[in-house]
Amino acid sequence: MNTPALERFLTYRLHVLNKITDRDTNRAYLKDCDIPLGEARCLAAIGRYAPLSVNDLARAANLNKGQASRSAQALVDRGLVEKKVSASDGRGVVLAPTDAGLAQYRRIIDLIARRNDEIFGCLSAQEQRQLGDMLDRLIGHLHASADDTDD
Repeated sequence: MNTPALERFLTYRLHVLNKITDRDTNRAYLKDCDIPLGEARCLAAIGRYAPLSVNDLARAANLNKGQASRSAQALVDRGLVEKKVSASDGRGVVLAPTDAGLAQYRRIIDLIARRNDEIFGCLSAQEQRQLGDMLDRLIGHLHASADDTDD
């Protein structure tokens, strides 16, 4: 049988890359910002797209609704995010960063930029653009495939 080795599959390598980068990034968030990875990703999304509902946050941070809700509540408890009544839906709430949350958001964005450079610094600028283009194509392809199956 001529089956490729597990470690040669692109999906396997993407998973390995994700696990390594998440582990190291979580350590960096805790060390530099005193916040765990999931909460940092949520604060990054809230800082970028506020105001957000929990459902919008889940989509923006690529989490399920339960994870987004727990992270949002942790950020509220830390005083980094506040819940406000939605202007478009008086029964719903939206999330927005506090002043302290905006300051933390800027530290997180700086850390994301640094981690991006650490992870992809072994690639030339052209290779980074090419990889970015390929990832965008793959993401678009998968979103389109998921949309086709949602009908």
